[in-house]
Amino acid sequence: MPIEVNLDVVLAKRKMSMTELSDRVGITMANLSILKTGKAKAVRFSTLEAICRVLDCQPGEILSFVPGEESSE
Repeated sequence: MPIEVNLDVVLAKRKMSMTELSDRVGITMANLSILKTGKAKAVRFSTLEAICRVLDCQPGEILSFVPGEESSE
């Protein structure tokens, strides 16, 4: 997939666990894990906003476009 999810990198930089992020954002660990592994088909702007607020980051730090990679769908 040409969209890469870098949530694990941002979490490591902030020294925050998935559990803490899940609690602070109000998203289940299962849904957060789906997002982190890049298996999510979509993400709500409200969820992205909440994650960015908690991690004090920009959406572009979490999501990036990788040119040349083809979608496997």
